[in-house]
Amino acid sequence: MKNPTMSRSPWTFIPTLYFTSGVPYVIINTVSVIFYKKLGIGNTQIALWTSFLYLPWVIKMFWGPVVDTYSTKRTWILASQFAMFSCLGLLAFSLQFPNFFFISFAALTIGAFISATYDIATDGFYLLTLNPAQQAFFSGIRSLFYRFAVIFGSGFLVFLAGQLEFSLKNIPLSWTVALSFSALVLAILFIFHYLILPYPEFNSQHQSQTVRNRIPFGNIIGSYFRQEKIGAILAFILLYRFGEAMLVKIASLFLLDKPEAGGLGLSTLELGLVYGTFGVISLSLGGILGGLVISKYGLKKCLLPMALALNLPDIFYVYMAYAKPSLTLVYPLVSLEQLGYGFGFTALSVYLMYIAKGQYKTSHFAISTGIMALGMMLPGLISGYIQEKVGYPLFFILVCLLTIPGMITLCFIPIEEENNHSTS
Repeated sequence: MKNPTMSRSPWTFIPTLYFTSGVPYVIINTVSVIFYKKLGIGNTQIALWTSFLYLPWVIKMFWGPVVDTYSTKRTWILASQFAMFSCLGLLAFSLQFPNFFFISFAALTIGAFISATYDIATDGFYLLTLNPAQQAFFSGIRSLFYRFAVIFGSGFLVFLAGQLEFSLKNIPLSWTVALSFSALVLAILFIFHYLILPYPEFNSQHQSQTVRNRIPFGNIIGSYFRQEKIGAILAFILLYRFGEAMLVKIASLFLLDKPEAGGLGLSTLELGLVYGTFGVISLSLGGILGGLVISKYGLKKCLLPMALALNLPDIFYVYMAYAKPSLTLVYPLVSLEQLGYGFGFTALSVYLMYIAKGQYKTSHFAISTGIMALGMMLPGLISGYIQEKVGYPLFFILVCLLTIPGMITLCFIPIEEENNHSTS
């Protein structure tokens, strides 16, 4: 019998699925940088250890086939959501202990593995429940709601923690309350998804045993690396955001650092507004605009303009590092940089879906996003060390120079415009 929820509109679950995806990711990879800074950890240590948190997204390709062939994507989604709620609760209360760094970093690491697994399942669910035309349309929508999650995490939660720092005069307790609230939100979303998610794999469990018996995981992964011009594809995925990978770990530290240390001296509350709210709103607008533009003109025509939009605004940080502008000017500069980033990143997201083909497209997409995470992790590991050695102005100049290799790769990646909308 056909499951009635198969006819449910993607609007009822795609937005909340990707909001739920974004909340733990932004807390683990962005908000952690902020609360560690506020709790007295140095830039080098923050950039190094929080960059390691990308590792689960790098190696998730190795358990992507497990998610692809065992149980259903719906089951994986619900199980990982519940586990993530528990993990955020542990993270929140760990900040109350004297040895908070070790305990909180352990919680963040566990959460990173859970979140990466959730992303595999959610991306697979997206590819299974939506046809190619819907996938192209909802690429902007899912990016928008993912960015709403980023606003919630790096904007609202940081703003809330900033307000609590002012009223409670207790930084660890302020962050415990803010992170506990995020755990509560995930618990509510878990209940919602348990009730609302459709069952696109109603018959897939009957097929999965045959798949497990017949297809070795090595062949699934190998089929990805046998693609035409795989070297150019890997270079593109690794280098497209190389400059941004250096910038992202340092941007909030630069905004928070005192002027005598080379920063702009923003408070936690101001950072939540500048970077986590107005900046992410601009990021969201850029993402949905990118999806609409690609839908109209095609990915091939949009790649170079989107790469330029992603990379050129990094020069704003060079200006801010030298000029130390007022807060009034910081708002539009950060917002414009984030607008370009959101617009340009959409091209990479759509390209990863473009090369995820065949029966194991969920696994292929997981491999691509894992390589993309590696491209974020490696530059991030050394970004704090480099910044502390050369200072903020020279660091941001280096960021601008490191955007060039990624744009060069655009000349070599395979993409056929006529197949872009017809590939299933």
